[in-house]
Amino acid sequence: MVDLLTEKYDIVVRYQGGGNAGHTVINEKGKFALHMLPSGVLRSGVVNVLGNGVALDPENLWKEIEEVRAKGVEITPENLRISERASLLMPWHRQLDELEEARLAEKQYGSTKQGIAPFYSDKYQKKTILAGELLHPELRRAHLADILEWKNLIVTKVYGGKSYSREMMEDWIRKYCDPIKPFLCDAGDFLRKAQEREKNILFEAQLGALRDIDYGIWPYTTSSTTLAKYAPIGSGAPGIELTDVIGVIKAYSTCVGEGPFVCEITGNEAEILRQAGAEYGAKTGRPRRVGPLDLVATKYGAQLQTVTSLVVTKMDVLSYMEKIPVCVRYRIGGHETDRFPFPALLDQAEPVIDYAEGWHCDITDVRRWEDLPVQARNYVNMIEDTVGCRVDYISVGPERNSIIVRR
Repeated sequence: MVDLLTEKYDIVVRYQGGGNAGHTVINEKGKFALHMLPSGVLRSGVVNVLGNGVALDPENLWKEIEEVRAKGVEITPENLRISERASLLMPWHRQLDELEEARLAEKQYGSTKQGIAPFYSDKYQKKTILAGELLHPELRRAHLADILEWKNLIVTKVYGGKSYSREMMEDWIRKYCDPIKPFLCDAGDFLRKAQEREKNILFEAQLGALRDIDYGIWPYTTSSTTLAKYAPIGSGAPGIELTDVIGVIKAYSTCVGEGPFVCEITGNEAEILRQAGAEYGAKTGRPRRVGPLDLVATKYGAQLQTVTSLVVTKMDVLSYMEKIPVCVRYRIGGHETDRFPFPALLDQAEPVIDYAEGWHCDITDVRRWEDLPVQARNYVNMIEDTVGCRVDYISVGPERNSIIVRR
């Protein structure tokens, strides 16, 4: 959807998260699984920004830049800017992520092991290296030495892991950090000047509302704020005011990782839906957990994000169903509710399922609302009525043009 929407925008900004999730984009240039790069890099003329709130992983970012360039996409300091205030995700963050998940064993959080939780922990302890320090080698070397002394104590004494030498880290910095130095800038100044010139700015989120550190299914969340309200802060220009918030949902539910998933289905029914929707993680490749559309969680997420319009993706995936299950309420302790519960109660929640009429035909070539089967339109109307927000876009395929624009 970001790839589609960038046609109307001048700047696309990633404002939180790291390389722990992926956005799959299919257009005339090919198929891309983007993790660090904003999806606007696939549009010529669009400037892309990685803001200060991003967990900046130089190693994975540089590898991704090279992969995208190999497919003929130009990435230069003219169309990619990196905030000098972004903190660097270091190799030890990934190692600590793996070591902690191993320590938790069967109680693990289902981390993608990309170092996100250790990174944000260090950031809020003020023990990270800012990207801008790469432009000041002597200061950066002294800072790295101080952090190494502290970090090696944790890696070796707490977890029994392998320590890091200064030589090892200097080699890593030369290989992965030096190449991104030309992209560094004062992102806040750039965005403020862009706003003065009345440029259209699109903030690209990384994960959904239920993965938010404060309002999600804690502790099975990410370690940063995923909500739209944080976008200006994490971008570098906190004074920017949001005018529209577009909430993207699937026509059914999916989940990657551990934690409660009230409407999850398993067995053959789940495998059929997973295969139909190609539900495998863009970052990890692991099968996604699947289930029917959860209107309780969807309404809650839309409220958290203060959405002004909705996108319903993967409508075409449900075309094989004659009757489409929908989770309309939760049952907890013998009582039914349409309010999303406190996280600790989610394990007790059971889905209350209703069924919508399926359209049971191929809709991948439909491009107008009026041409959708009435059952498909009723399904969308049901979402609007429950969530209290209009659906402006309906995706009927993975390609950029497989879209119905209602308004």
